[in-house]
Amino acid sequence: MATKEFPRTTVGGISLSRMIIGTNWMLGWSHTSVSADEMIKRRYDSVESFKPVLETYLRHGVDTIMAPFALAPELVRAIKETEQKTGKEIIMVETPHLNVDDTAQGRREAEQLVRDSKARGAKLCLIHHYCAEQLVNKNLGQMPRLDDYTKMIRDAGMVPGLSAHMPELLIYSDQNNYDVETYIQIYNCMGFLMQVEIETVASNIQHAKKPVMTIKSMAAGRCSPYVGLTFNWNTIRPCDMVTVGAFTANEAEEDIEISLAAIEHRFPNLEKRGSPVQDQAAFGK
Repeated sequence: MATKEFPRTTVGGISLSRMIIGTNWMLGWSHTSVSADEMIKRRYDSVESFKPVLETYLRHGVDTIMAPFALAPELVRAIKETEQKTGKEIIMVETPHLNVDDTAQGRREAEQLVRDSKARGAKLCLIHHYCAEQLVNKNLGQMPRLDDYTKMIRDAGMVPGLSAHMPELLIYSDQNNYDVETYIQIYNCMGFLMQVEIETVASNIQHAKKPVMTIKSMAAGRCSPYVGLTFNWNTIRPCDMVTVGAFTANEAEEDIEISLAAIEHRFPNLEKRGSPVQDQAAFGK
């Protein structure tokens, strides 16, 4: 039986899988504890350790990955070697930490980081929320000098976007017609790390002018994949995306099946829950 290809969308003229490979659970940012971060780093301690997860996603047509790749050289190498092995391209969405100081030195450093992103192979460059939020002027409802950085990204040959942890970034971008082709938005059924109510963020996504890349769909492990992914896929638009991180290749398989089931409005094909006493009527057939 042929493997089902994951649905796709288009951002700035580039075809992307609607599921984006998240990397926190490969790079050591668990949003849980230092010990969890260390567990992740112990597992992903070499180029080879990344490849089974990447290959699993690729088998299902999930070919888009998001990361601050400047901080993950072994992951970048694993991506390149996986592309060579499989003959399939992996589309890199970079989230660089730019120096946004309004100085000549700050601009030179930002330009160099953008050029480095392009050299690594990124096709989309989304300014990380840490630096993007430094440009926000809530009084004006604007992001002064944002155009300086989106132009750098365009000039380097990449598609510009924003990592928008603040919901206002999406709103200001649309109101001021900034050159932004997509936005990252925290969105999950628990409101984890979200700065306003879930309903408000859902409305912002529904009314956004450009496709939205949602992140933290499982609230960094605080809800199960079935609950978190089913919520996200059923409350976003067909053009939008969900970023899904997995700790193992098996987790990636489960998340893909749950996601496809949510999109197709069916129940996912999953194993029953485990228990020391498996033969319980409550677990079903």
